[in-house]
Amino acid sequence: MITANDAAKVFDTVLSIPGMNEPVKMDLKISRKNVLLLSHLIQDGLKIREGSSVLLESISEQGRTELESLSQECLQKAGLIELHEKLAGISASIKG
Repeated sequence: MITANDAAKVFDTVLSIPGMNEPVKMDLKISRKNVLLLSHLIQDGLKIREGSSVLLESISEQGRTELESLSQECLQKAGLIELHEKLAGISASIKG
């Protein structure tokens, strides 16, 4: 059976393949609903808990920042920043 340490080494190896840090231009056309969902998934995924995912635990601070920026850029382009913030406030009040 593969250990968490072994899995982390495999992920690190895959993410170290030449060209993995090169930017990729993507032309996406997705619904605003999916932009909201994608942003939520990115932000929720960055709130990792110890032992939840070996891959997510291995993300560098730079990688986290880039994902947060991608989330905000998608919301900005879709004109959904204000709605997203209001929905996050509602979600926080329900949890808290």
